[in-house]
Amino acid sequence: MAVKKYVANADTTITNAFKSNLTTRGTGSNMGAADSMEIFHIYGQSMATSSENSRILVQFPVDNIITDRAAGTIPASGAVSFYLRLHNAVHPFTVPQDFTLMVKAVSRKWDEGTGLDMESYTDYGYANWVSAQSQSSGITNWTTTGGDYQSSLLYSASFVDGTEDMMVDITGMVEYWIAGTYTNYGVGVMLSSSHEVASGSLYTKKFFSRGSQYFYKRPAIEARWDSSKKDDRGNFFYSSSLADADDNLNTLYLYNYVRGQLKNLPHVSASAGEAGGTGSVYVHLYSGSADNRQPDTNAIIQVSVSDQMSSSTAATGGWISTGIYTASVCLSQASPAVERLFDVWHTGRVDDTQWHTGSIYPDIQEASSYNPTPQHVTKITNLKSEYFQHETARFRLFVREKGWNPSIYSKATATIPNLSIDSGSYKIYRVVDEYEVMPYGTGSDMETALSFDVSGNYFDLDMELLEAGYAYAVKFAYYNGALSSYVEQPEVFKFRVEKHES
Repeated sequence: MAVKKYVANADTTITNAFKSNLTTRGTGSNMGAADSMEIFHIYGQSMATSSENSRILVQFPVDNIITDRAAGTIPASGAVSFYLRLHNAVHPFTVPQDFTLMVKAVSRKWDEGTGLDMESYTDYGYANWVSAQSQSSGITNWTTTGGDYQSSLLYSASFVDGTEDMMVDITGMVEYWIAGTYTNYGVGVMLSSSHEVASGSLYTKKFFSRGSQYFYKRPAIEARWDSSKKDDRGNFFYSSSLADADDNLNTLYLYNYVRGQLKNLPHVSASAGEAGGTGSVYVHLYSGSADNRQPDTNAIIQVSVSDQMSSSTAATGGWISTGIYTASVCLSQASPAVERLFDVWHTGRVDDTQWHTGSIYPDIQEASSYNPTPQHVTKITNLKSEYFQHETARFRLFVREKGWNPSIYSKATATIPNLSIDSGSYKIYRVVDEYEVMPYGTGSDMETALSFDVSGNYFDLDMELLEAGYAYAVKFAYYNGALSSYVEQPEVFKFRVEKHES
């Protein structure tokens, strides 16, 4: 799970546009209950040089983001991106082209209001163009008509056709809200200052509001991050002259479960500065005892990543997220080759505490024949026909090369190898109309990257991201180094999401 959506908890449109009489402006009108929001600039409608503008205000439940970060549901600052998502609302009016919208942090508390009228501006209420909110003590006006905004928090988005959705990276703004540097009053979205005074009209850009009937069209902040775990425990190779230093690295993971829940180790936390934490874990590798059932008494000397020469016996790892730790090791082949290795995780201190001992069956990297277009067969081994919105499901993959064909002598006993795809991604779409709910996340955030461990590839999916009452399909794409691109696989896997468990 590497996508978390926070739907807006308040939104409205504010405007200084003229009412139908072209004499009185609708500066006191409110549109907080409408199912869409509107941004425009109208020039010369009332008189030769008259100017009318419309802006939108949107607020999000940042407290929920803070809670999720504290719980480890989303990662720490620097490891997650936050995007403002607004979806285009089709309408029968003209649509502006080649324009820029600005996103600014609102600097004053405001009311959503209950107005609906977006044409005649007859629904009076707050917030509006002049006033931010109504309180028992009286009306609070904006310092500047049209809204008050932080001058230092500014983002932009360009539109060519005018019908595009809006997705803007506002990570810096959200992190300021989380840290308390600025109070969360939401964002204002408006035309650029040059557009709002232009001698020409830009009419009209509409987005769906939080009151929309369309589940996926409501305004939201979307958290995205790469949550993939690439655990080489089942794909561990000795170092080889066929590979460079980085490719000779093997990444191992430690998952600290306490009564079924991931918990931080007592002496290791996110950073060395945290109470009781060292910030690091250490791993020693051992060959087996005479019966190969437990570690030998002497640790194996590992290989330096930089120069491939013998260095310290311990690999230094660290904290990834709550209860999850990782370390990378590089190891030369012993003579004779060791068939089983034991990884021992410990504190690396005088009062050394050993947390975990695992086992690894290493392999040798060898030159092989070149296939620029490998083909695969993919299955989801634990796919259910139905899931519920409160679930977070883990999908397990079984991947093999297409055309795998053991000899007749070994066919009866041979086990088809489960390949671990090093770089793969998934997408999810709604079956009835093929609406793409989660596209392949192969960009910088890698939000739909596949993980792998000793059992093969997998991914986690938060079903709250999907609207209940529909069937969905999953497809996969695997990276092909020869083509420098992802290749979509032919298999389609379907399931249904329901709201409540029966």
